[in-house]
Amino acid sequence: MALRDQIRIMVVDDMSTSRGLITQALDAFGVRNVATAENGKQALQILATKPAHLVISDYNMPEMDGLQMLHYLRASPKTKGVGFILITGRAEQQIIDHGKKLGMNNYLKKPFQPDDLRNCIETVVGRL
Repeated sequence: MALRDQIRIMVVDDMSTSRGLITQALDAFGVRNVATAENGKQALQILATKPAHLVISDYNMPEMDGLQMLHYLRASPKTKGVGFILITGRAEQQIIDHGKKLGMNNYLKKPFQPDDLRNCIETVVGRL
């Protein structure tokens, strides 16, 4: 069975358009097991009952940004091993360095093409 048939991915973005673009791209890659959340707080609540292998999160969101969510993921024994990709329109070195310090696995700068997303994901989890 291919990785794309088994992997569970959580997409977190406060913009429904962005969530839609990412989930459409994942669908095109053959990834069907995808959950979505509008912010980090909501994502953590969902992940508590429905674990994922990989979280793809926007950086700039209300209530809890992507790096704050990553901090909580890494602090919990249940989620500390979850792969994490940060998507941001502000790929400033300070944000990237902070993300790496927290345990971010990879990042992607907006706007991006589906192939960029696929390469970014495959760097973290292996070939889809």
